[in-house]
Amino acid sequence: LALVQRAEALMCFTLMFCVVSGTNVTPPHSTIRPGFPVPVNTNNPEVRRAARFGVYRYNNSSNDLFLFKESQIKKAMVQIVRGLKYMLHVEIKRTVCEKRDHPSLDSCHFQKEKNLQQMLRCYFEVWITPWTHKVHIPVAHCH
Repeated sequence: LALVQRAEALMCFTLMFCVVSGTNVTPPHSTIRPGFPVPVNTNNPEVRRAARFGVYRYNNSSNDLFLFKESQIKKAMVQIVRGLKYMLHVEIKRTVCEKRDHPSLDSCHFQKEKNLQQMLRCYFEVWITPWTHKVHIPVAHCH
């Protein structure tokens, strides 16, 4: 029950939509409904966390020598579907950190050398179920 309450609090905080004892409580003037994707602030910490999961997925599937890191979240939507499904348009850039070193992306700076700089535009779908501590990334397209 505590995990469900934490998940509900997370949904309330993230979306300004609350589920209380099986009834929906929506703030005045809100158009947010379960099942419908809605825009969410790109600076929201949960959005930034979801974008990082997308970047991890990209880094794990790329053959690049260097790690990439999100440089800008261009657009973010979220949908309540047995958890939170984030739909993100993200720009990622190559860092100076090599994959074999496995450093934290937080300490990785973007490439300064012109011939090594690279920026990709990505679309990530990141599905987070907070009460099970699971993250699933069914879509990660970068070009």
